[in-house]
Amino acid sequence: MTTGDKIKKSVIYILLVLLAATCLFPFLLMMVNATRDGVEITHSFTLIPSTHLKENWETVFSFFNLFRGMANSLLVAVPATLLTAYFSAMTAYGLAMYRFRGNKLIFTAILVFMMIPGQLSLIGFYNLCTKLKLVNSYIPLIVPAVAAPGTVFFLRQYILSVMPPALVEAARIDGASELYSFHRIALPIMSPGIATMAIMAFIGNWNNYLLPMIILNKNEKFTLPVMMATLKASTDIQRNQGAIYLAVAISVIPILIVFCFCSKYIISSISAGSVKE
Repeated sequence: MTTGDKIKKSVIYILLVLLAATCLFPFLLMMVNATRDGVEITHSFTLIPSTHLKENWETVFSFFNLFRGMANSLLVAVPATLLTAYFSAMTAYGLAMYRFRGNKLIFTAILVFMMIPGQLSLIGFYNLCTKLKLVNSYIPLIVPAVAAPGTVFFLRQYILSVMPPALVEAARIDGASELYSFHRIALPIMSPGIATMAIMAFIGNWNNYLLPMIILNKNEKFTLPVMMATLKASTDIQRNQGAIYLAVAISVIPILIVFCFCSKYIISSISAGSVKE
């Protein structure tokens, strides 16, 4: 390795370290502010932890049960993520591996639905839930996850890049059924892409605020983002600044755990999906 290559490599590593520090800085600041009170947060900036962690903890639990909110969010996020991952994978597999009349039309419709903001249908969706008596139920938060146009689009492109149709044709020649081919051949190959989109779906459902706020009206059924909003809506906002940071810091823990265990799937799926054969 020449001197020029060593200098170039050193510069790249320095830039990567700076980028990593920039990405981690908000998390560090959030952790530090979780130990400070509102006066300290609004009047000064520091990376040194303070001594108000217990006070912030008590403030959080004086407004809502943090662990109940996390349980409610998990009750919504986990089933919704599983539905999104499985049915989106099945739809993407059908669009990628089967040639039938209307295939391109369906794919075009999926692209169109990707461009339509979900907020446009909130009023109609709420009226539908009211008529079906599903208000204050988790069903409207979970079942619509079956239809995820963005996930279908990503997985379809991923299948086209990593899965040759010859594999499915060979399975058919051997007498395998279509469902058997999907579950035993397609799903293992698609697993990196499914893992990536499942993580994104989990984050979206975990952080979902608008729809649970409209559908749910009982405090014991509120998801964590809706409960956390009560801290911001209180009259003494300055006093609750530290408590807000503490609640946010705790709510991020499940997402960080998912990323730590599944980061290798994210990297492998993105790198494979970016190559078109």
